[in-house]
Amino acid sequence: MFLIILPLADLAAIVVLALGLYYPRHRRHDLTLSYLAINVGVLGVSTALGATSVNAGLGLGLFGVLAIIRLRSFELDQHEIAYYFSALALGVIGGLGADMGWAALGLMALILVVLGLADARRFSGRHRWQSVKLDAAVTDQDELVARLENLLGARVLEARPRQVDLVNDITTVDVRYLVAPPARPVAKTVGGGWTS
Repeated sequence: MFLIILPLADLAAIVVLALGLYYPRHRRHDLTLSYLAINVGVLGVSTALGATSVNAGLGLGLFGVLAIIRLRSFELDQHEIAYYFSALALGVIGGLGADMGWAALGLMALILVVLGLADARRFSGRHRWQSVKLDAAVTDQDELVARLENLLGARVLEARPRQVDLVNDITTVDVRYLVAPPARPVAKTVGGGWTS
């Protein structure tokens, strides 16, 4: 029974992951397609490996190597890597999890719930990360933070200089900061009544 249910559950899970969670939040069509394709590929191969006497470790090791090569071909953010490996995990569970019964469906649901909650805007909220290149060589940490806060209009939580070029007068810094909440409109009186 689970030989049929798990592949269908995997397809439903990857659609939720790619089209329900990732794409509405991050709007990258190329990675949405990649998540769908890698999941279906892993599902197919892991199902085939589960039905043959070939060592499953060999097949999964091969997929691990291919995934690492693919990940290194262009720069991904950490949240995109999390989606990538979740798509891989769903495919493996869908293809090899028939012996696990309902636990396999529970693991698929757990992956989706954890990823959905962890990537929710309320958790990342107003925290941002950027790599900033300043047109000055700044070697003093306090001065660097002050410049960044002035430039970003935000409270800097962490500033890590990556490169200080004293010849060309450039500082490259990774900065984590907290964006100020949007200002509320102030109610004003107009002709004896209130308006906002």
